[in-house]
Amino acid sequence: MNGLQRPARRQLPVFLLAALLMLLLSACGKDDPQARLEAAVQRLQDNLEARDSGAVLDQLDKRFRAQDQFDAQWARQTMLLLFHRYAQVKVVSLGRQTRIDPGSALTGHTEAQLLVTGAQGLIPERVTPYTVRLEWRRDGDDWKLYDLKWE
Repeated sequence: MNGLQRPARRQLPVFLLAALLMLLLSACGKDDPQARLEAAVQRLQDNLEARDSGAVLDQLDKRFRAQDQFDAQWARQTMLLLFHRYAQVKVVSLGRQTRIDPGSALTGHTEAQLLVTGAQGLIPERVTPYTVRLEWRRDGDDWKLYDLKWE
């Protein structure tokens, strides 16, 4: 055997190992529904903080409702009013929990505690945090906000 054949034998297992690692990494890179749901929640928070009403509206389900009485048109008007009239108002998330409904893989839930602040600190009408409940519906690989309730 000459010295040229020996490196070829060693390269074969390294090549197989590299191929196996790439295959494993590509499988791990696939988003699971929980990760996609959490990403949708974060995107919603980012869009609200950026005051991007168009992006927020894109995340709403066609049958969106809030407090069992408001629809997407109400959401659009409310965001426009708040974003333009009250430029100093900020919403601060104190924490949230997101999960897929164990009874339906097409439904997700988020519960968050939010504080509303203004230029001078807390908004005087409400010093305690709001509890906000969001219900999400899976639309293909995306999650859309279906229902919004707050206390």
